[in-house]
Amino acid sequence: MVLKGKVAFITGCNRGIGKAILEKFAENGATVYANARSVGCLDSISQELSEKYMTSIIPAYFDVTDKVAIRGCFVKILDEQNRLDILVNNAGIMKDALLGMIDYELMHDVFNTNVFSVINIIQYAYKIMRRQKSGSIINIASIAGVEGSPGQAVYSASKGAVISLTKSLSKELGVHGIRVNAIAPGIIDTDLIKPLGPAKIEDNIKNVVLGRLGKPDEVADAALFLASDLSSYISGQVLVVDGKTII
Repeated sequence: MVLKGKVAFITGCNRGIGKAILEKFAENGATVYANARSVGCLDSISQELSEKYMTSIIPAYFDVTDKVAIRGCFVKILDEQNRLDILVNNAGIMKDALLGMIDYELMHDVFNTNVFSVINIIQYAYKIMRRQKSGSIINIASIAGVEGSPGQAVYSASKGAVISLTKSLSKELGVHGIRVNAIAPGIIDTDLIKPLGPAKIEDNIKNVVLGRLGKPDEVADAALFLASDLSSYISGQVLVVDGKTII
């Protein structure tokens, strides 16, 4: 129960890593505002987790690129909780093309979701956290943003931007008691990798020293650590959760 009494906002909670983080935070006592795009998709799990762990999970349905909806969500959090202890920017998309085939629309879509929305959300979270002089911001990046990945120039660049943003804001917000860290997952067993197909996935696993896909729960454990007071003197770091991947 290392998050008991804390209030968190997590984006992209309907599946994969976001869902695992939501469940982990609920299990550890946090009140969670859980974001997803599809209205109603979190109703069942929110009720289930609230009852199971004796806490409150509040669905927040909107697209993270919707600036008006973002503002409305943070106004609601402030009105209902008067604080925000944890922000997890998990929502993201993976779209790409080989160099020479990359168009503006693709670049805009990826950066709008993976970078611009993250900056926008952090700005609203910062206004609340600054008042209380505390907070933990966790940005979900990618090993592709650390090492680069062939055929994924746009996605890698967007996650590299998230990492640079994390390091910059850790220096800017630390004076207000706000910690900012990133998690860079490797290849994790989620719906995001299914379009690769079994053969490509197996090829990727060959580059993982531990010899297997990562589990969403293993990324969620890293998020729990960074969200809690167990990491109270850690900021500006990129925690790689990749089974030691050699790209």
